[in-house]
Amino acid sequence: MPKVCSIPVGPNSGPPVPQQCTVDKHSVEVTNCFSVPHNESEDEVAVDMEFAKNMYELHKRVSPSEVIVGWYATGFEITEHSVLIHEYYSREATNPIHLTMDCALQSGKMNIRAYVSAPMGVPGKTVGVMFTPLSVKYKYYDTERIGVELLQRTRDAPNASSGLTSDLCQVGKAASRVQDMLATVLTYIEDVLSGKQGADNSVGRYLMDLVNKVPKISAEDFETMLNSNINDLLMVTYLANLTQAQIALNEKIVVL
Repeated sequence: MPKVCSIPVGPNSGPPVPQQCTVDKHSVEVTNCFSVPHNESEDEVAVDMEFAKNMYELHKRVSPSEVIVGWYATGFEITEHSVLIHEYYSREATNPIHLTMDCALQSGKMNIRAYVSAPMGVPGKTVGVMFTPLSVKYKYYDTERIGVELLQRTRDAPNASSGLTSDLCQVGKAASRVQDMLATVLTYIEDVLSGKQGADNSVGRYLMDLVNKVPKISAEDFETMLNSNINDLLMVTYLANLTQAQIALNEKIVVL
């Protein structure tokens, strides 16, 4: 029988889910997580701790630097039942972090909030717990942007479906986004120069940093470099499609 830990909670609380991360000074980067099988009832949640231990050991083999930092659950706000689950994870991690994910999109988007707990009350009396919110910053790689944008296409129509676009379409959409952002920047600069809008020093520093990162290159050299990169991309795409077709043909021949 697997080892099970029962935590008394209410009927509306979510399952305790460990999350893994790396800690750097005063910031915590959550990079991984895994769910734990559980059974909910009106009075308690039974968690398979043996499964959680095995999953954590497997994750440590892949990422030895990751440690359990807390837990997350779906929901829009903290409830009194979250205190009991958080108290349990306080024994598993020092000052654990509790994340809530608004999967119901009550605020129009999937908000992710982070909290840490602190005891409060009068010594010798009933002691409660206060959850203090933390600042959360979303970070993802460029390769993950495609999946995020694909999910955003169907946020207004839950029953709609959307497929992946070709590489050339991705390049075109990226160029269109860059053009729109440049137009926004130019509009802001023209408004500041004309006196329609006050200058913001922080925005000016960002623009100066952006200008300094742009390499000094002539229009002819830039066009040559862009065309060369596009040709390389088209060649790689053609070779990939050719390889895929050859593999499919070989599979058919083997079956025959």
